[in-house]
Amino acid sequence: MEPLPFRNGPPTFTVGLRPIPAAHWLTPDDQAASLTAKADLLDREGPAVLAAVAGSEAGQAEVAALLGAALGSPAPDFAAASRLVSDDLCLMQRRAAGWTLTAASLCSPTYFRLDHAIGKTLDELHGPVPGGAMLASRIARVFDGLRDGLVLERFNWTVQAGPERFTPSRKPLHERAQAAALQEARDLLHLRVERQTIRRLPQTGGVLFTIRIRLAPLAGLLADRSDAQAFAAAWARASEDARGYKGWAVYDRLVAALCTEIGVHPPERLEDRP
Repeated sequence: MEPLPFRNGPPTFTVGLRPIPAAHWLTPDDQAASLTAKADLLDREGPAVLAAVAGSEAGQAEVAALLGAALGSPAPDFAAASRLVSDDLCLMQRRAAGWTLTAASLCSPTYFRLDHAIGKTLDELHGPVPGGAMLASRIARVFDGLRDGLVLERFNWTVQAGPERFTPSRKPLHERAQAAALQEARDLLHLRVERQTIRRLPQTGGVLFTIRIRLAPLAGLLADRSDAQAFAAAWARASEDARGYKGWAVYDRLVAALCTEIGVHPPERLEDRP
């Protein structure tokens, strides 16, 4: 898994999928240490992290069978399959209104809630995203054209204040960042990377969308000067749409402090220059 996607520049709102070998789909699970915490969350939160709509049962069963076969550990149902991997599992099925989220295990949401997402179409899910309507349309075409056995992968990233994986709201993280002293930046800032995959379910025609979260202290990832420079450049060059959607303004002073501490020129956006 690619650990530092900022090497490729700032976040963009594009499909950005690439094919990978099916054998690399869910293994190795480099976040498997989180499975105990995930199981505890499923037991504790219930419907907040595991939900489905009527008519999705056959798709759920196919997801369970597909994961069980891939991991060599049979799963009797969708809920049991969700406990086998650190990835969140999202079942998309084509309905009259379009591709719809019909079942999901969502234990590491990046600032959205499952009860707000379940049963929504791609258009509705991407409504808050800059250029969301166009992006949803492109994703729908990808879903329509998926062939059996093909696995597609993409990465997304952001920065957050702390190591929490279960983050249905960004508000607590932003409040923590606003209250933090500059000298806390090294310990507080974490890089949050989403590794996303999609593959077609050949029997029911649905699509399984997986999300695996990797969290690590940002300072440790920037020990190499070239990586630190790449991060600073990506942060500075991010579009206003991307910054606004990801809520990066609250982190600017902490990111600048960390960059200064590790000996890299703090990110300087064009509009901030004299």
